[in-house]
Amino acid sequence: MEDLLKHVMGPDGADYFEVATHAPGPSGKLPLTPELLLNAPSGDLFGWSQNVGMGWRTDRLLGREVLIMGTLGGIRNEDGTPAALGYHTGHWEIGLLMKAAAKEITEAGGIPFAAHVSDPCDGRSQGTSGMFDSLPYRNDAAMVMRRLIRSLPTRAAVVGVATCDKGLPAMMLALAGMKSLPGVIVPGGVTLPPTNGEDAGKIQTIGARYANGELSLEEAADLGCRACATPGGGCQFLGTAGTAQVVAEALGLTVPHAALAPSGQPVWTEMARQSARAAMALARKGLTLADLLTDASIQNAMAVHAAFGGSTNLLLHIPAIAHAAGLKVPNASDWAAVNRKVPRLVSVLPNGPVPHPTVRVFLAGGVPEVMLHLRRLGVLDVSVLTAAGVTLNETLDWWETSERRQSMRNYLAEQEGIDPDTVIYSPDQARIAGLAPTVTFPTGNIAPEGSVIKSTAIDASVLDVDGVFRHVGRVKVYTTERDAIRAIKTGGISAGDILALIGRGPTGTGMEETYQLTSALKHLTFGKQVSLLTDARFSGVSTGACIGHIGPEALAGGPVGRLRDGDWVDIRIDTRKLEGSIDMVGCGELPDTPEAGATILSSRTPHPSLAEDPDLPDDTRLWAALQSASGGTWKGCVYDTDRIIQTLEAGKRMLALEAGAGEG
Repeated sequence: MEDLLKHVMGPDGADYFEVATHAPGPSGKLPLTPELLLNAPSGDLFGWSQNVGMGWRTDRLLGREVLIMGTLGGIRNEDGTPAALGYHTGHWEIGLLMKAAAKEITEAGGIPFAAHVSDPCDGRSQGTSGMFDSLPYRNDAAMVMRRLIRSLPTRAAVVGVATCDKGLPAMMLALAGMKSLPGVIVPGGVTLPPTNGEDAGKIQTIGARYANGELSLEEAADLGCRACATPGGGCQFLGTAGTAQVVAEALGLTVPHAALAPSGQPVWTEMARQSARAAMALARKGLTLADLLTDASIQNAMAVHAAFGGSTNLLLHIPAIAHAAGLKVPNASDWAAVNRKVPRLVSVLPNGPVPHPTVRVFLAGGVPEVMLHLRRLGVLDVSVLTAAGVTLNETLDWWETSERRQSMRNYLAEQEGIDPDTVIYSPDQARIAGLAPTVTFPTGNIAPEGSVIKSTAIDASVLDVDGVFRHVGRVKVYTTERDAIRAIKTGGISAGDILALIGRGPTGTGMEETYQLTSALKHLTFGKQVSLLTDARFSGVSTGACIGHIGPEALAGGPVGRLRDGDWVDIRIDTRKLEGSIDMVGCGELPDTPEAGATILSSRTPHPSLAEDPDLPDDTRLWAALQSASGGTWKGCVYDTDRIIQTLEAGKRMLALEAGAGEG
């Protein structure tokens, strides 16, 4: 034990014991006035003492204070090499954006502050109990961010720097809740794909492909090494991370052409400086986040989401942002209406039809280019204000004739040999290319409250001539993702099967993301002939006939929790009309009707293996209870304070009555 302690403590250095007990302190004087000393809060005055203690010059203490809130993770050496790794590339270079914004604020005479609330990696936690903290993190982080913002009472504006699946949604929720404050979002950008190799979405299927003999050990090791070709930014496909950046810009929370910029490159760093200038301009003009976030801007974001064919995870995040901002919360019928009138225009990984990485979408014009098309269709409210301090209409007028637009699109054509109009299509060309609308919301006796499928991702070869997907088959039921992926890897799932993963909603797992299942089905040769049903959620890159968000969830009494192996299930998805149904249709030798299936389900008890995951943390159990009291999945898994308090008060009254009855 003594040797271990000596090893831990190490040798004593002579300078260790030369401990200073006082210091002269900063030079200069605080810019105090009698009025300040008489009326200012002591915290404001002590704040100046802290500022100069950290090295800020006393003659610059009167500048406007701007808080830069980031999701930075890891520790970078000065040369960019890792001193300590972050969880993911998405937050690894965030500090460079924060530093660029801080420099811009300082040069303008302001005082930048910085705070960090780092974020997890959904890719890293796939298939592990770490996923049980993923969606709950979003709410908790947003609360911490808001607490930090409020804890700097003298801030005049906030610049939120974030990317990736939960960090950026959390940042948007945090800023949406700070209605009286000027605020700007700086998206963290994207990483580049390897020159030769696979993107970060497909690479997550190497285990399933190896297990099914579709990839060698050597190929898996080689491809896996190169997938993240540059050290910073979100994944190269339009998953949740990329879609969240797109939505931030569509909401008007960023400067123009901010989403999907390549991390670490000059155009990306300049975007941070532009954002700092925008935040200070908003503060000068007295424009706040309440001026930017309106019911109309929420509708615009939904329209842009549909045009991009974005992640279904944003069906959780956009309602949550609306709730945080005190706006109308969109429901499933609102989403369906938007997706029926807005065509998909963007050809991007993972759904194509050409698998362009997100950096090409940026070069083709990104969000403003898509919005030009949507403005012509009349599906945007262009009177909304943006973070640039002008209306969306003015922003799009500028973009249409800007040198930036022309230069970016020319670069893509001349240097990459890619026609930008085949990355971001016009509506007419999108129709010719066969780009189908994005999202369908099937209902039926398995999902009476609804469900979600990224219908545009269903392989065209399994659709009929009218664009309808139909699968009638027997279901194989699993209650853990571990068992389901094992079945996929070991031959337990084959062409024609319907896989049901139940009990993985908010109550069971914190609504885990089941990307390892959906990605495996996407990239295995037989996967397009398998359907998946679950009360969990999917990554934004998920594809195929994968139906999630089934409500009610199994552990809340949903009929999906009463399925059994061998039940017949009838799935019908009209990818053009965006209509769909999922029904249990009997358990005999042949399929029956939905009515017969509903009768069987109503008479059954829940699946015998259905249970809350034994590894579910208490933190997530609390989150699940709070979001359930607040409206659950279809309200965005938010915390509705009034409803939670009302529920608690009703519960306390009931407990008091029961206690009184017991005493009687």
